[in-house]
Parts: sequence; C-alpha cells; structure tokens
Amino acid sequence: MSASPDSSSKSVLVTGASSGIGQAAALALAERGWRVFATARRDEDLTRLREAGLTAVYLDLNESESIAACVETVLAATGGRLDALFNNAAYGQPGAVEDLSRAVLRAQLETNLLGTHELTCRVLPAMRRQGGGRIVQNSSVLGLAALPYRGAYVCSKFALEGLTDTLRLELDGSGIHVSLIEPGPITSRFRETAYRAFKAHIDTASSAHAETYRAVEARLAGDDGGGRFTLGPEAVVEKLLHALESRRPKARYYVTVPTHLFGTLRRLLGTRLLDRLLLRSTRDERRL
Repeated sequence: MSASPDSSSKSVLVTGASSGIGQAAALALAERGWRVFATARRDEDLTRLREAGLTAVYLDLNESESIAACVETVLAATGGRLDALFNNAAYGQPGAVEDLSRAVLRAQLETNLLGTHELTCRVLPAMRRQGGGRIVQNSSVLGLAALPYRGAYVCSKFALEGLTDTLRLELDGSGIHVSLIEPGPITSRFRETAYRAFKAHIDTASSAHAETYRAVEARLAGDDGGGRFTLGPEAVVEKLLHALESRRPKARYYVTVPTHLFGTLRRLLGTRLLDRLLLRSTRDERRL
C-alpha cells in the first residue's frame, strides 16, 4: 500500500512500543513519514526508541497522571494536533477464572481496558477540534472467542470490543474513524510477560486446576516460536496501515487463520458445538 499523500504531516501516538507489534508499527509508520510518538514504561526501552529515531514518551496506563502527562507532551509538540492513536499496550494474565482474585482481575482491566479508555478520551477533544482522526484498538482473537485459562485477558478484550463498537457508533459523523484489529498468534514477548504474571499471581499448589497448570506452565516457559499459524508483527502492521491511511477504514481487521476461523465459526455454530471445538483446539496445551 502506498503512503497517503499527506502522511508526512500526520502525527500518531503508539502505545506499548517497547517490543513486538507496537515497536514494528512505530518503525513502519516513521518510515512512511508519520511523526511517531512511541510510548514505553522502562527507561531502557525509551532510550532504545529514541536511538531508533522515534519520539519516545513515558506512559503507564495504570496511572491517570501518566496518561494526562503523555497526552499533554504530545499535543504540546504538535501544536495541539493528533491525527491517530494506536492503542496497542496490553498484557495477558493466565489462570483459571476461579483462581483470579479481584485484585488480579482489576489489574488486568486497568491496563487493557480502563487505561486504554482513559487515553482515548483524552485525545478525542483534539481530534474533534481538528475535525477528524483515527483510533485503532489492538484487540485479539480472544475478543471474539474464549479459551480456557485465559479468562482475565478474554474479559478485557471482550470488554474492549464492546466499548469500541459503542464509541464507533457515537462518533458517527464526527470525522473520527474507529477500528479494531483482531490478531491471533503473533511473535512477540507476550508469552514471556504472561509467564511472569502467572508466577506472580496464581497459587498453583492449592488450585483445583493444579494438574493442568503443570502443562500451562510448561507451555508458558517454553520456546515462544509459535505454531504453524503464528505470524510476525508485520501482519498486524499491514492492517494498521489500512486503518490509518485508507479513505474508508474497516470497523474490523482479522489477522491470522485462527481469527478468521473462530470469527466464522462463532457465526455459524451454536454455543455447545463451539465450546467443543474450542476445548478440542486447546486440548494438547492442557496436558503434559
């Protein structure tokens, strides 16, 4: 896809740019002439982003003060304009639903949903003043279908999908376009982060799921090379570019075979048949 004629004058804020999809997106957009504001939390990641030629901004989605400061910094640098926001930052908290404490579930929602929501609301006034903009939410195949032992993440992505669909309806006619990207397995540090969250917050020894957890932990601690349906982050970037630069962006973008498959089967199958298929698709990862 060729760059839009005026992309060199456009600014975009990319969250979760320290690695994976966010980093790939930030670099690709910069190459296409966008003025990229790439966010991260750790000093070493911010330094690395700056060394790559990006404008790096500190952002912690769990802190309202950080969100406000990030938006203030970006708008001050652009003269009050922001053309696009790519809400990519998120993490996965593995564990059976009955083993998720209220605090652990709240933490998942704070980052994946509530922080993203607050950031989006912070940039909307600028987009309204300028008469348009693009908001792209990086959701997941798990925003379409639930899988065992991913309940916290599924909850956050299902909620993000519903909130985004509502926002898109409410912004109709404003010139602000809202899109969802729904990737399946993508090579990244996602599993590494999920394993840390699992070790920190799930009491495996006293759980009714202790036996299954041995297989879950082995999978999380293993090589994250992915399976045959795993794609690189550039597959998501391709959809992101269309959402940001096309005159008619789509409401949803599926990425990877599992997303296309589950999206279709959810429409065609009843709940009981879909449950059987989802359980069968994860059977091997739940046993040693």
